[in-house]
Amino acid sequence: MAKIVTGAILFTLLLFQYQIWFGASSIREINALEQRLEQQRSGNAGLRERNHLLEVEVIDLKNGLEAVEERARSELGLIGKDETFYMIVQPPETRTLDH
Repeated sequence: MAKIVTGAILFTLLLFQYQIWFGASSIREINALEQRLEQQRSGNAGLRERNHLLEVEVIDLKNGLEAVEERARSELGLIGKDETFYMIVQPPETRTLDH
Protein backbone atom coordinates (compact mmCIF):
# COMPACT_ATOMS: atom_id res chain seq x y z
CA MET A 1 0.00 0.00 0.00
CA ALA A 2 2.82 2.39 0.84
CA LYS A 3 4.38 1.74 -2.57
CA ILE A 4 1.12 2.68 -4.32
CA VAL A 5 0.78 5.93 -2.34
CA THR A 6 4.45 6.78 -2.94
CA GLY A 7 4.04 5.99 -6.64
CA ALA A 8 0.91 8.17 -6.88
CA ILE A 9 2.64 11.06 -5.13
CA LEU A 10 5.69 10.68 -7.37
CA PHE A 11 3.49 10.52 -10.48
CA THR A 12 1.59 13.65 -9.40
CA LEU A 13 4.87 15.45 -8.70
CA LEU A 14 6.21 14.54 -12.15
CA LEU A 15 2.96 15.63 -13.77
CA PHE A 16 3.17 19.04 -12.08
CA GLN A 17 6.83 19.41 -13.06
CA TYR A 18 5.93 18.65 -16.67
CA GLN A 19 3.23 21.31 -16.63
CA ILE A 20 5.57 23.84 -15.07
CA TRP A 21 8.34 23.34 -17.65
CA PHE A 22 6.51 22.29 -20.82
CA GLY A 23 2.80 23.06 -20.43
CA ALA A 24 0.71 25.86 -21.93
CA SER A 25 1.67 28.30 -19.16
CA SER A 26 5.18 26.98 -18.69
CA ILE A 27 8.16 28.98 -17.54
CA ARG A 28 9.61 28.81 -21.06
CA GLU A 29 6.38 30.16 -22.56
CA ILE A 30 6.23 32.97 -19.99
CA ASN A 31 9.84 33.96 -20.77
CA ALA A 32 9.07 34.01 -24.50
CA LEU A 33 6.00 36.17 -23.89
CA GLU A 34 8.00 38.58 -21.73
CA GLN A 35 10.58 38.88 -24.49
CA ARG A 36 7.88 39.60 -27.10
CA LEU A 37 6.31 42.12 -24.73
CA GLU A 38 9.63 43.97 -24.36
CA GLN A 39 10.07 44.07 -28.15
CA GLN A 40 6.55 45.43 -28.53
CA ARG A 41 7.17 48.10 -25.89
CA SER A 42 10.35 49.13 -27.69
CA GLY A 43 8.48 49.38 -30.99
CA ASN A 44 5.69 51.36 -29.34
CA ALA A 45 8.20 53.85 -27.93
CA GLY A 46 9.56 54.50 -31.42
CA LEU A 47 6.05 54.93 -32.81
CA ARG A 48 5.14 57.29 -29.96
CA GLU A 49 8.15 59.47 -30.81
CA ARG A 50 7.22 59.48 -34.50
CA ASN A 51 3.62 60.41 -33.67
CA HIS A 52 4.82 63.24 -31.45
CA LEU A 53 6.97 64.65 -34.27
CA LEU A 54 4.06 64.41 -36.68
CA GLU A 55 1.75 66.10 -34.18
CA VAL A 56 4.20 68.99 -33.78
CA GLU A 57 4.45 69.32 -37.56
CA VAL A 58 0.65 69.34 -37.96
CA ILE A 59 0.29 72.04 -35.30
CA ASP A 60 3.02 74.07 -37.00
CA LEU A 61 1.32 73.72 -40.40
CA LYS A 62 -2.05 74.72 -38.96
CA ASN A 63 -0.80 77.77 -37.05
CA GLY A 64 1.82 79.37 -39.24
CA LEU A 65 2.52 80.04 -42.86
CA GLU A 66 6.28 79.75 -42.46
CA ALA A 67 6.20 75.98 -42.38
CA VAL A 68 3.91 75.85 -45.42
CA GLU A 69 6.20 78.22 -47.34
CA GLU A 70 9.27 76.22 -46.40
CA ARG A 71 7.66 72.99 -47.58
CA ALA A 72 6.58 74.64 -50.84
CA ARG A 73 10.14 75.80 -51.45
CA SER A 74 11.96 72.60 -50.49
CA GLU A 75 9.57 69.96 -51.80
CA LEU A 76 7.87 71.69 -54.72
CA GLY A 77 10.53 74.20 -55.79
CA LEU A 78 8.12 77.15 -55.58
CA ILE A 79 9.16 80.80 -55.13
CA GLY A 80 7.26 83.80 -53.78
CA LYS A 81 5.94 86.78 -55.82
CA ASP A 82 8.64 89.21 -54.69
CA GLU A 83 11.47 86.69 -54.77
CA THR A 84 14.11 86.19 -57.41
CA PHE A 85 15.18 82.70 -58.33
CA TYR A 86 18.90 82.08 -58.80
CA MET A 87 20.22 78.79 -60.09
CA ILE A 88 23.88 78.12 -59.50
CA VAL A 89 25.22 75.65 -61.99
CA GLN A 90 28.44 73.84 -61.30
CA PRO A 91 30.74 73.46 -64.29
CA PRO A 92 31.09 69.85 -65.42
CA GLU A 93 34.08 68.07 -63.99
CA THR A 94 36.87 67.58 -66.45
CA ARG A 95 38.59 64.28 -66.24
CA THR A 96 42.27 63.97 -66.88
CA LEU A 97 43.71 60.76 -68.08
CA ASP A 98 47.04 59.83 -66.60
CA HIS A 99 49.37 58.23 -69.13
